[in-house]
Amino acid sequence: MKKQKKLALLTAGIATAALTLAACGGQQAGDEAGSGADESSCDAGEGRLSIATGNSTGVYFVVGGGLAKLINDETDVQATSAETGASVQNIQQLVEGDYDVAFSLADTAADAVNGEGDFDSAEDVSTIGRIYSNYTQIVVRTDSGIDSVADFKGKRISTGSPQSGTEVIANKLIEAAGLKTSDVKAQRLDLTKTIDGMKDGSIDGLVWSGGIPTPALTDLVTSVGDDVKFLDATPLLPKLKKINQVYEAGTVPAATYELDKDVPSIVVPNLLMVRNDMRDNLACALTTLVFGETDKLVDVHPAAKEIALENGEKSDPVPVHPGSERAFADLAK
Repeated sequence: MKKQKKLALLTAGIATAALTLAACGGQQAGDEAGSGADESSCDAGEGRLSIATGNSTGVYFVVGGGLAKLINDETDVQATSAETGASVQNIQQLVEGDYDVAFSLADTAADAVNGEGDFDSAEDVSTIGRIYSNYTQIVVRTDSGIDSVADFKGKRISTGSPQSGTEVIANKLIEAAGLKTSDVKAQRLDLTKTIDGMKDGSIDGLVWSGGIPTPALTDLVTSVGDDVKFLDATPLLPKLKKINQVYEAGTVPAATYELDKDVPSIVVPNLLMVRNDMRDNLACALTTLVFGETDKLVDVHPAAKEIALENGEKSDPVPVHPGSERAFADLAK
């Protein structure tokens, strides 16, 4: 059933399409995604598939829109993407059946399969592949008096949307710095409202976990220039790794936001999550698309350059879906 079509993925077009699809919400009525094909095959089959992404000014949203278009152009599955609050909410609604695929940070996904953090019990979810990484980006106003996470005490800090992966890591950073979350005047804002607050001075700083460059942060730096600065949180990495080994050291290159120098960062891999009951043929087809047609996603956003076959199954403790395991084996031949 696979269609061979030439793709021309433009970021602006994808964002516009995804905004339209987001208005429709989650899963739509119709045939089960992956139906009409042998489950032992790698044929996507037919049906409808919905993808939970993230904030409209973040990278999840852009790449998720690109993934939906890739699925629509290359298979007979009708895919849509939706704006959401991101990781925690995504997995919760994935489990509830509102979505079929969900973007998530690896630490949140690990909590889901282990029944920890925001999850009361272990969830029946798995991944169809590890994709690019999110960079923990901490930006503060230069007049805020903040030089480290420890200085967040008493300050107005945006910790991200409620139930987002950003909020999860923001709270872990605050605790790793020796503070209580109640010590901080947390502003649980989506990225658009966060950027507005940074511009007008109603908040002192932000924590954001996202791919690079994040469009909203590009807008902030372009708009206010030296009125904001990026902080290095890597001194807290050893404490975070004791909580979860998924955290790694990384760097936001200076050229990303036209800064004077590179900024050390704490990096968290992203996973594409599905329910364990996704048909094997569909999981196989989706993994084959993501890791076999990566250049089409790079056309949408440069963060997708990090998607690599050799890292696709590195998701421990989150299991890889059996259909995706078959795809990785075939792609490695």
